[in-house]
Amino acid sequence: MATYAIGDVHGCFETLQRLLRKVAYDPGQDRLWFVGDLINRGPGSLAVLRWAAEQGDRIVVVLGNHDLHLLARAAGVAEAKRRDNLEAVLEAPDRDGLLAWLQGRPLVHREGELLLVHAGLFPEWTAAQAESLAREVEARLRGDKAAKLLAAAEQKAPVRWKESLSGLERAQVALAGFARLRTLTADGRMCAEFSGPPALAPKGCRPWFDVPGRKSAGATVIFGHWAALGLKIGKGIAALDSGASWGRELTALRLDDWRVFQEPAQEPARESAGED
Repeated sequence: MATYAIGDVHGCFETLQRLLRKVAYDPGQDRLWFVGDLINRGPGSLAVLRWAAEQGDRIVVVLGNHDLHLLARAAGVAEAKRRDNLEAVLEAPDRDGLLAWLQGRPLVHREGELLLVHAGLFPEWTAAQAESLAREVEARLRGDKAAKLLAAAEQKAPVRWKESLSGLERAQVALAGFARLRTLTADGRMCAEFSGPPALAPKGCRPWFDVPGRKSAGATVIFGHWAALGLKIGKGIAALDSGASWGRELTALRLDDWRVFQEPAQEPARESAGED
């Protein structure tokens, strides 16, 4: 029995299936953890969603910003973006069931010292606080106020976490951390527009996991979202977005022994500049 954490799939269904064959995935024994962004960019978003929804408790999927964007479009609170590739899902006869399944996914999954999230954690959060906040935000995403939060989540604002935040603003800022965070200023504001490699970050912006005194440092955070960062495994972190939707690789990390497996993506690559 093994557990594999898998990077951003982004609709690269055939690449995912080849990767699972490469690791000799056994659905009767093994588990899969996905860092989110199952869909968009690649051509197989509908196939990925249908496959994932059929897997039951063999897989864990946390929500990514592209997954949230799909939910926002379905709710009528977001416009299509230039590189969107979601029409097959939105027009599918089984869309309602697929969207309900997606909306029920968590923002954070935690087992022992391992924490799975799409993008990152604000430095002020311990792993336990992040998990508690995730449950707060998930309740709102699944309730009658979901559309307002999904609309707010579409905004790229230089938000800053404060424990005193409340209501929609609290949920919006927490969700930005879980689903969009890459770099922060010295005063804790997200550098919301930056998505390039760390070496090219704007002056004063640093990766969230490099902030001194980060309170989640006692956990190992497994995340994706940052294709320009690429595969990076270090003390307390495992970044797994290796750019499948850019025509690079899809990565699996076996959590039992930290062995890395990669499969070259063969789906049509999308432009890399300005990706979110």
